[in-house]
Amino acid sequence: MSVRRVIAVFGLFTLVLAGCDGSAAPDGAGSATPAAPALRPAWQPLTLPAPPGGAGRPLIRDAASCADRWFVVGGVVDAEGGTRPAAWTSVDGTTWTVLPVRAESFYGRQNVFLSVACRDGKAALIGAKVGGAHGYPRVSTWRQVADGALVEVQASFETYGGPTAVNVSRLTAGAQGWLIVGNRSAGAASWVSSPDAAEFALIEGAPELASDAVGVTWAFDSVATSSGWLAVGGLLPAGRIDRDPAVWSSPDGRSWRRTVLPGSSEYEELQRVVLVGGVPVAVGLRGAVFGAWRQEAESWVSAGTFGRRGGAGVPSVTSLVSSGDRLFAAVTDGARHSVWVSSDRGGSWREVTAPLDVAAGVDRDVTLVAVGDRWWLAADDGSRAGLWWAAGVGV
Repeated sequence: MSVRRVIAVFGLFTLVLAGCDGSAAPDGAGSATPAAPALRPAWQPLTLPAPPGGAGRPLIRDAASCADRWFVVGGVVDAEGGTRPAAWTSVDGTTWTVLPVRAESFYGRQNVFLSVACRDGKAALIGAKVGGAHGYPRVSTWRQVADGALVEVQASFETYGGPTAVNVSRLTAGAQGWLIVGNRSAGAASWVSSPDAAEFALIEGAPELASDAVGVTWAFDSVATSSGWLAVGGLLPAGRIDRDPAVWSSPDGRSWRRTVLPGSSEYEELQRVVLVGGVPVAVGLRGAVFGAWRQEAESWVSAGTFGRRGGAGVPSVTSLVSSGDRLFAAVTDGARHSVWVSSDRGGSWREVTAPLDVAAGVDRDVTLVAVGDRWWLAADDGSRAGLWWAAGVGV
């Protein structure tokens, strides 16, 4: 069983609880943005060199950029289904080189990198490999050292696994260091790191972050802010079967303050969050469509909607990035992956044609990076993976 399949099972379970039926968007939440001609960037293909270690198909799972350095991460799968971690870097977004990878553990040598973040031109990553008697993801974190190599960080099994483990979601970088959010049996959880990403400490059962009498919490993503950290996800109120969107703020990643956004009778949750001109904007599920929420002076407000859930797969936001006042989102509606752009902080959206058609399914991904007036799209359709860039996408 792949890591992606394990995570998808958790997502599907929550949607079943919510009774999702593909119905129309809830009253007051708005309907999907009326169809407009799709934007058609002039996508230019880029070449990712083959990593060392033998023949195999590259896997692409995430990408990031900071301080004039780009990173694309994933792995390699061989003909027998064996995997190993792989990552690429660039100083101009055009010419790419392979990063050395130094694994320390049995499962680390089989990791696929799933999440990457960077600060000051250095990367840290989350990797995982399903294994062991119970078939759970064996999670490792990785950090980039002075010679540019990615090295596995040693951690006890209970840091990311153990009897209370549920999932490890996303890694984020900020001025304070690094933060991971995810979930334990007690609800949403965080992992805080030293500035060099050499050690992560699990924060489990934290008041307001974890589940309590108010409801069951789930965290998907986080972003660094001027005052600390902001995490996003959802809360399943006691006695209900559908989530409401929730955000948490923290000065240090350890103590958290919860805010539950106004919900409806439909299933709503925030799955990705970024800053747009210093303003947090989150995107997630809103009834039968995808929706955006934006933090304003006094509270969070609902912004525009786009797309429509359909198909048998699990709908999700796979990537959300910003550049200037523009937002770029990649989502899967349960049938296919699609890419969308907004120039008004999530108020309105237009679909963008992608260079590779990717159906929904296990081990199929689309991820984005945006810097200045250029943006990059990495896609993996389960049989091939590629990287492209384009410039000047207007809406």
